[in-house]
Amino acid sequence: MNKTLFFGLVLFLGLSINCFSQESAAFPLWDKIPGVIKNETYKEELRLDAQGNRTGVRKVSEPTLIPFLVENKSSKNAAVIICPGGGYALLSIDKEGINVAKWFNSIGVSAFVLKYRLPSDDIMTDKTVGPLQDAQEAIRTLRRNADIWNLDANKIGIMGFSAGGHLASTASTHYLDKVYDAKGDLSARPDFSMLIYPVISMEKGITHNGSKESLLGKMASDDLIAKYSNEKLVDEKTPPTFLVHATDDGAVPVENSINYYLALKKNKVPAEMHLYQNGGHGFGLGTKGTHTDWPKACEHWLAANKIIADKSSVYIFSYFKGNGEDGLHLAYSEDGYKWQSLKKDASFLTPEVGKDKLMRDPCVIKGGDGLYHMVWTVSWTDKGIGYASSKDLIHWSKQEFLPVMEYESGTRNTWAPEITYDTKKKMYMIYWASTIEGKFTETQSTEEKGYNHRIYYTTTKDFKKFTRTKLLYEPGFNVIDATILKEDKGYIMFLKDETKVSVQKNLKVAYSDKLTGSYTKASEPITGDYWAEGPTAIKIDGQWLVYFDKYRDHKYGAIKQTANGWEDVSDKVSFPQGTRHGTVLEVSKSTLLQLMKE
Repeated sequence: MNKTLFFGLVLFLGLSINCFSQESAAFPLWDKIPGVIKNETYKEELRLDAQGNRTGVRKVSEPTLIPFLVENKSSKNAAVIICPGGGYALLSIDKEGINVAKWFNSIGVSAFVLKYRLPSDDIMTDKTVGPLQDAQEAIRTLRRNADIWNLDANKIGIMGFSAGGHLASTASTHYLDKVYDAKGDLSARPDFSMLIYPVISMEKGITHNGSKESLLGKMASDDLIAKYSNEKLVDEKTPPTFLVHATDDGAVPVENSINYYLALKKNKVPAEMHLYQNGGHGFGLGTKGTHTDWPKACEHWLAANKIIADKSSVYIFSYFKGNGEDGLHLAYSEDGYKWQSLKKDASFLTPEVGKDKLMRDPCVIKGGDGLYHMVWTVSWTDKGIGYASSKDLIHWSKQEFLPVMEYESGTRNTWAPEITYDTKKKMYMIYWASTIEGKFTETQSTEEKGYNHRIYYTTTKDFKKFTRTKLLYEPGFNVIDATILKEDKGYIMFLKDETKVSVQKNLKVAYSDKLTGSYTKASEPITGDYWAEGPTAIKIDGQWLVYFDKYRDHKYGAIKQTANGWEDVSDKVSFPQGTRHGTVLEVSKSTLLQLMKE
């Protein structure tokens, strides 16, 4: 069956992506295998250990791909084709294939284990190109089906172990070789490669003789040996490469990796090599000793080359407790769901400005100048807000009172201020909710003590000079607790509908092309049958995660953006007891380590 049709049918039937994470989901690589010699007696064999566990597969004549897809549908995923080793005579498909694919899934990469044909004159007209045909077609198959499998067609890599490393390096240097009739113009060049204790050369004294004889035969010509000594074929277009080898490898000399690395360096191809003192050959993801660190090093390399998202950051949550008398509290999380307080939940900054000297609703962002900027509510009845800045979230500048509503007579309050930074204009917008007596009387209600908020704003480039305060958002109802973030080409505003008659008390969203508006009509509620306030949001794995204060329930909740709308994930988040209206931001792990010392 045609591969695109096969997966289209699977998706049409509505089967879970998890069903692809099983070996039973393997599918044929070819509709018609090129250069095949039919041989009914040539049957695939399993190699088993003393306990009957599979340790390898021999006599592979029908190549397949085993897909392990990541479930993230909100953004395109990088993908890797994995070529197990085994001297071109066997495939170590579990240790150097399936186990590795599961590891890739854990770091957000889709993986496909390639069960490639093992070279044999019994089933191939030219065994020297059989494995390369499979590798090239695997790369083209991923690009051909990138939309179906949610892959980034520009982030298709290849990984190989031992002889599989020779195949991966061959695919990386022979991608222009026309080894079969490839219809269309899809490139067979991998975008990156990872070679783990690889066979690279076919040259005497450095090669792995078993791999060489299996692929080229015992009487290989000098030209054929040179052709498949891949260190000689590196040029400036060879893909960026990550190499791992053990110095005491007794099967495949470490010089295979070293010489390939030197060729990459000479041609100015981005490359990274990790050589370990010991480990021997065939350690897979690692057994013991320093070589067990290579998967983490590989993850860092993928992030550094922007193949996967950089996970070297963590999340910080700023919040207040009680009435805000003791000031700024901070918590941290590595996944955005489980939050732990810092400094034993003691205050990092005591409030000093405003009528009531409170520090409610602390909003912290990192600005274009590298500083953390914070604004907060200082009082129930003041006409201004608090402001301070910091380099490290520990040491803060002198607190200032910003009289943002000073010239608006009749102002009753200035609540829940936030800051958003416009990277293009290099400008900060500070915005908040205020009630001005006599305005918007059509939505005024005695139920809320006459409070009838709208969102106002001012802009600044330096927190010294500010533009005159203006109305930012008038949705036709009592609105409070707005937070605005950059999204795609515009901005998204999360806000609270404060209406009590008839009761709303929920969160909604609005959109704008520009930070200063105008913003669209507010959406239908995105929160459930409970009262919610103080939204703050961040994108994790391409999806908005919105936190909010379930203030009547005295706990925090959250909703997650999905393809089908907003899903309540309140049961999956945990915050320090007593957490009140705050903001979330992403910081480096080094920043967190400094905070943890306090």
